[in-house]
Amino acid sequence: MSTSTSRRLQMADIARLAGVSTSTVSRALNQSPLVNQETRDRILDLARSLNYVINIGAQNLRLQQNRTVAVVIPIEQATRQQLSDPFFLSMLGNLADAFSEQGFDILVSRVDADQVDAAAAPFDAGRVIGVVLIGQGRHHEELNRIAARGVPFVVWGAQLPQQLYTTVGGDNLAGGRLATERLLAQGRRRIAFLGDITLPEVALRHRGYAAALAAQGLEPDPQLHVAASFLPESGGEAVEELARRGAMYDGLFAASDLLAMRAIHGLRAQGRKVPSDVAVVGYDDIELASYFHPPLTTVRQPRDVAARALVDALLSCLDGKPAPSVLLPTELIVRTSA
Repeated sequence: MSTSTSRRLQMADIARLAGVSTSTVSRALNQSPLVNQETRDRILDLARSLNYVINIGAQNLRLQQNRTVAVVIPIEQATRQQLSDPFFLSMLGNLADAFSEQGFDILVSRVDADQVDAAAAPFDAGRVIGVVLIGQGRHHEELNRIAARGVPFVVWGAQLPQQLYTTVGGDNLAGGRLATERLLAQGRRRIAFLGDITLPEVALRHRGYAAALAAQGLEPDPQLHVAASFLPESGGEAVEELARRGAMYDGLFAASDLLAMRAIHGLRAQGRKVPSDVAVVGYDDIELASYFHPPLTTVRQPRDVAARALVDALLSCLDGKPAPSVLLPTELIVRTSA
């Protein structure tokens, strides 16, 4: 049995014997004022009786010496999205700079998106004092549970109803509207949308797309929506799917730049020209967007500003202060593809 497994079992044993949750045990071992003194003493006595050794990370945390935070990226195993995704790498770089400016180190890890509660494991183990999660996914309830047990963490993502955790994110609704308005301004009326709207951020981009169409008296055509994942090859597959449906379109809005780029490759393979036959807009404004051929019109997410906002929000959490969610403006960057 591994040391980490043994420690989890010992903590569960303490919780069972004390009649409390494991999170209460974790707080008591870390001398949290959220646990009353009597309960703390009882848990510490049980810990000693089980020869439970509080790890060095937790000791440092109590002594205010730990200056490490976790940056956790949940990966969807079903889509095999990689940590090398340019958006993730850019966010990591900006976060590393922002935390370094504040005198913090970062511990980077990835977790299975289906077990997103594991994002709190570095905090529970005392290795870090807080967590930044890059990617909300479909796990709103799990994130609420992490917040409810007092883990200091902030999330890059959308603001959702009944949210207990702090988010920092771009204005996806406005971004979707900006992208679609650009295509409409180019005279495009049959606009395809590529993206999985079960993801909160993509759903908001699609709402902005629909709102822009509605302002012109148009309705989204279900035939023009392909629920493409964030894997780059999904862009080409989506264009093939549109062809199989016999869908006619003269504009295309993709929920990420990589999707848009691969869609353009797919359009070329079909003998269609960008932008004359199909105008294309992406999302994120990754660095490659300006070097692509044709240079990609896209919606820019302010990742440097986002990183500083995530750091500020986490520091507020660590100080016990309110950390309201932050909605950052998005900007249309016009290039040749639209």
